[in-house]
Amino acid sequence: MNNNPYSKLFEPVKIGPVVTKNRFYQVPHCCGMGHLRPKAHAAMRETKAKGGWGVVSTEEAEIHPSSDLAPYVEQRIWDKKDIPALRLMTEAVHKHGALAAIELTHSGHNSTNLFSRIPVMSPNAQPVNFLYPKQSRRMSKRDISDFRDWHKRAALNAKEAGFDIVYVYAGHGMSVAQQFILPDMNNRVDEYGGSLDNRLRLTRELLEETQEAIGDSCGVAFRFAVDELKGKDGMQFEEEGRAVVELLSELPDLWDVNVSDWSNDSQTSRFQPNEGYQMPYVELVKSLTTKPVVGVGRLTSPDLMVKLVDRGALDLIGAARPSIADPYLPNKIKTENTDQIKECIGCNICVSSDNFSVPIRCTQNPTMGEEWRRGWDPEYIKPKLSDQQALVVGSGPAGLECSLQLARRGYQVTLAEAENKLGGRVLFESSLKGLSAWKRVVDNRVHEILQKNNIEVYKESRLTEDHIIELGIKNIFLATGSSWRKDGVGRSRRSPIQGLESIKVYSPEEAVQNYKNIKSSVVVYDDEQGYLAGVIADHLKAKNVEVVFITPASVVSPWTDSTLEQKRVQRSLINSGVKIICNQSIYKIENATALLECTYTGSITKVPCKSIVMVTERISNSALYDNLMQSNLEGKTQYNIQAIGDAEAPGLIADAVYLGHLAAQNFEADETDIQREMFMREMPSLK
Repeated sequence: MNNNPYSKLFEPVKIGPVVTKNRFYQVPHCCGMGHLRPKAHAAMRETKAKGGWGVVSTEEAEIHPSSDLAPYVEQRIWDKKDIPALRLMTEAVHKHGALAAIELTHSGHNSTNLFSRIPVMSPNAQPVNFLYPKQSRRMSKRDISDFRDWHKRAALNAKEAGFDIVYVYAGHGMSVAQQFILPDMNNRVDEYGGSLDNRLRLTRELLEETQEAIGDSCGVAFRFAVDELKGKDGMQFEEEGRAVVELLSELPDLWDVNVSDWSNDSQTSRFQPNEGYQMPYVELVKSLTTKPVVGVGRLTSPDLMVKLVDRGALDLIGAARPSIADPYLPNKIKTENTDQIKECIGCNICVSSDNFSVPIRCTQNPTMGEEWRRGWDPEYIKPKLSDQQALVVGSGPAGLECSLQLARRGYQVTLAEAENKLGGRVLFESSLKGLSAWKRVVDNRVHEILQKNNIEVYKESRLTEDHIIELGIKNIFLATGSSWRKDGVGRSRRSPIQGLESIKVYSPEEAVQNYKNIKSSVVVYDDEQGYLAGVIADHLKAKNVEVVFITPASVVSPWTDSTLEQKRVQRSLINSGVKIICNQSIYKIENATALLECTYTGSITKVPCKSIVMVTERISNSALYDNLMQSNLEGKTQYNIQAIGDAEAPGLIADAVYLGHLAAQNFEADETDIQREMFMREMPSLK
């Protein structure tokens, strides 16, 4: 270890009465498993511990039914009945020498209590923090006393469940403690309101009472957002944020530092490309306390991690998204296999999973969320069952992942790509403004593929049925991708737009390639309503192309609300001068004019339109698949043929990677076993 340039990262750190084996700290993050899927949750966290993380935390854990986040699936520690499920996680984590942490949470007006139906309560009476016509009631002194009791009881139950570190949570605008601290959320005139000392009173009580209850054997962590990034309209770390740290500096055993709200803490690489972007806030806290400090900011570079520790910026390398993209990141650094790290691309597909109340997924790591129900691991895969060979046609995200995993299993793989570069759609999308980090999906996989001696790669090889017959490989995975429609068929209309033949129509790829030829303003028509149209509009505008953005949706790129980006997307287009027209579908093109139909009233308006970029719907490139299947039906061939990724069903890059991985995992598996064993469900016991 002494010769390892990263040995500093593997020093133990004392956190109150407990000691972590190294400086790698998986901070609390949601996963869509929580109290509903405890076995899946335990297996996912265990994979992190197995991968070398010194501390592995839960997501936020509701301490009482009056803080009910349903339909979002978080953790619960309402009473002792939750202890057995939580113990599954602590025991799994402890098996690998890691500490287990739990983030105790009462969400105040960030709850809706749709399941418990208990009236929501918070420091002030105000609307709940979701689009639901419901308000919280102002907490009475009795409510505050009850809340403190619930928190203390939850801490004791957490200790009984085997947790080593217990959180007091004041971040993201999602906790009663923080809501009391913030002046715009607390206009009370009693001893819990007014001055900062008064607004901080409840947090101090929670920290002191948690220390008193479990501090002899558990570390007490404080997760605190030192800045809301609202300027003078919110808490700023130069002023009250700093004051909070000074007032509480030595009270917790650990400071977990971030910013509010969640969209600021977990910014995407599209809008925050810098690794370690939260370091100024972390360093401020570190300068004000002698207690260990953990900081986050999508940290993936081992060299930067060492520099941060060496200069005293932090004590522990915090991670949520990087630990999702690569649960084995610490072990790879320890063994100096840093070139094998699957770096987080900052796409927030993981975040979208929680927002859709489904188990977590990741673009880089297709095994995330599948550890228990499919038995997958990001670094280990079952060996081959025979000496059969496989042909993968297409090197987009599905083709690369399928090829790599088949080769990891030990099969001989031939990978054929029609273009002169590997990567497919990822190469195009990562070339767009703000998405350069997405190229890591290709780079990580190509790097490993080129080191393997059981993969033959053929570029500029557009295979036909005759070529495949000549190769003589019977197991064929077709990752031939998809193409954007240019006829206007999309989410809101199922028939082509009339009159398109009279203007210039571009696919997204054609518009980007030929932007210099676009002389007048171009319409970007988004009837997919995902992320790409907004990126295309932003990209073209940055190239000095005048853009009119038209969509049947009520906002730009509505899907990006799930990745915490929507406001930034729309703000970026507005600030750059893109004209935005929402709630309008294109009815027809007539005399270089788009006739727009209001999605609510059907009324028609007109917009000049000499050229248009269609971002509506994709069609799978299935010609080769169809030909091969026809040959099988006619008895000419006996191929094992499978379309994967966008060639099977267009979706996100994360979907394509997952489907490529699934195909490799299922290769040569018995169909009955696939259906019976490879997707387990957690069912409630009726005993």
